Amino acid sequence: MGSKHCIMKNTFSEKFNRLQDILASYKTVAVAFSGGVDSTFLLKTAHGRLGQGAVAVTVDSPLIAPDEIQTARSFTATEGIPHEIIYVDIFKNEAVIANPPDRCYHCKLDVFRAIAAFASSRGIARIAEGSNADDRDDYRPGFRAITELSVRSPLMEAGFTKKDIREASRAMGLTAWDKPANPCLATRIPCGTAITKEMLDAVYRAEEYLHGLGIRDVRVRHHGSVARIEVPRDQQDIILREPAASAIANVFKRLGFAHIALDIEGYRRGSMNKPASGGRDDGQG
Repeated sequence: MGSKHCIMKNTFSEKFNRLQDILASYKTVAVAFSGGVDSTFLLKTAHGRLGQGAVAVTVDSPLIAPDEIQTARSFTATEGIPHEIIYVDIFKNEAVIANPPDRCYHCKLDVFRAIAAFASSRGIARIAEGSNADDRDDYRPGFRAITELSVRSPLMEAGFTKKDIREASRAMGLTAWDKPANPCLATRIPCGTAITKEMLDAVYRAEEYLHGLGIRDVRVRHHGSVARIEVPRDQQDIILREPAASAIANVFKRLGFAHIALDIEGYRRGSMNKPASGGRDDGQG
């Protein structure tokens, strides 16, 4: 048992040393920072290695939940990390709002072109993002844009898995270590259904209400007049109990949903994308 623990510890140390070497080679880097567990760990590590040479860049857009922007802003302020927030209006890109199966490819092109323009204006040598080794096996059309624009993925290059990142983040005292995934709001809308600001606002406010009931992992899937709620099966009773059930129905109807359904299969990451692609969306929503 002790030998196995030693091997695992050495393996992690090797990964961390590789990550440090990769980051050191950048000299300066703009880290695409969403405030999620992966990008938080990457940013913290990059700042530790490069100091002020590591700059956080957060892209704000109608697809991003407002509280995610605030989380990112609070973290960098606390850590003393330089931070730029760039607004990208995705509604100017027809290829994104048409919501095809490769929506994330078109969106990531816009996002990383904006980051690249910022990095160039500041003389920053590299752009890095937080994909990890587990992401190699996912359906991720957005990664094609990352490759085309020569954006680096140092966590993936160093061999970090999601489990590695969560464990390391917890050891470092990062509050994001157990944060649930919260990809862009467009992942709640079926592929092929054009995205509107009203849809995005409805799913954001609906999920925000459910978060207030203590449900962390939740998706409200937008099917026109129907809201399909996905929560873990062991938390479905929270939705069904009174007075919560009636309150949820009232809130959702005020948001424009005529019918509210609880999905008995529970919360599944990327469930909206399986019929279209056979795999998960880039955002793993």
